[in-house]
Amino acid sequence: LKPGSRAVPFPAFDPTSEVSANMAGPGYGYGMQGAAADPYAALGAQGLGKPYGAIDAKGSADPYGAYGAVGAVAYDAGGFASQKPMMGGMGEDKGTFLRGRRRRMNVQPLFLSVLVPWVLFSVLYAVLSFSIHYEAPVLCFGIVAAGFLAVVLVGVLALSASGRWFANAEREPTWLKFMFLAGLLAFFAAYVLGSGNYGSNMERYYNMRNLNNYTGVSPAQMRGQQLMDAGIVQFAAGTKLDLSKSNGFKNNNVYCVAPITLGDTPLATYDFWVVGKNCCSGSQPDFHCANFNNPHANGGLRLMSDNDRPFYRLAVQEAEASYNIKAVHPLFFEWSVEPMTTVEGWRQTGVSEYLVWMLSFLVFQTFLVVVAALAFAKLGFN
Repeated sequence: LKPGSRAVPFPAFDPTSEVSANMAGPGYGYGMQGAAADPYAALGAQGLGKPYGAIDAKGSADPYGAYGAVGAVAYDAGGFASQKPMMGGMGEDKGTFLRGRRRRMNVQPLFLSVLVPWVLFSVLYAVLSFSIHYEAPVLCFGIVAAGFLAVVLVGVLALSASGRWFANAEREPTWLKFMFLAGLLAFFAAYVLGSGNYGSNMERYYNMRNLNNYTGVSPAQMRGQQLMDAGIVQFAAGTKLDLSKSNGFKNNNVYCVAPITLGDTPLATYDFWVVGKNCCSGSQPDFHCANFNNPHANGGLRLMSDNDRPFYRLAVQEAEASYNIKAVHPLFFEWSVEPMTTVEGWRQTGVSEYLVWMLSFLVFQTFLVVVAALAFAKLGFN
């Protein structure tokens, strides 16, 4: 030191400080005024074999930068952190439902895919099967048409941008499209099964309940004009079928008839006839339709088929000519042991079929949704 001067303390060496970077010389510090604090950074900048880091602006070799760890940050030419993570662009913002990206299954579309088709099936089946079909057919088929339009609307939403909230980003198969197909299946199944149940059970039941019931009817004392509104008739004790005066009329099917009598005395007019189809030869009196030889049968269920009635009337006219008898106003019945029980059985069968098919379709629809969910999960859709 020169005379009169004072000593200045030398700052402590800190390899991370900017001051040290200016003083430490090559190999330490960072910044433009000194050598890089990373002993490999500056060398790497000159292409001298930097073993770590991303490829920099001057083309330094980087054996790991091409792959990097998941979530690692890449640097641009200016040394600033890039917003895109490495690892082959896995951090890029793509659609939520890309193939191969498994996510938790959304419960709401699964629940709706089970519930909506099942409710549609149950409602349409009930409308087509029960009293609304019999008492208000226009309203019945109006509801059926509304159900079909609802299914079509779901299909339109599935194929349009309006249903995008229910669809994925790549227009892959979605639950909305699945619901449309399931809705079509539910509609046609309900229409076929509901119409069949109505025709086989409930229509006959409503027809009989819509007519009067008569008990203790004597074929020898009553005339057909007196029971024109009869649905269920319980005949007097001792009533039987006179098979010797039976007849058949053939028109593709054989329409068979046999008169209901009381005792052995011929009647002034035979107005009550038991009928059946394809249960006689048509050429001789060999009537053998349901309950023809049952001693406990003495009840009749009114024939309600308008298509068959004319052919049974022709069979009676042939019997009149063949046996020289009269039938002024013939009424046609199905011979039965307990007609009231039979009619109530139709109602019970119709209700039972509805309940069985309703529950069966719920199980079937649940199965379809499970299969679709597994298929979507395998394909990587949400």
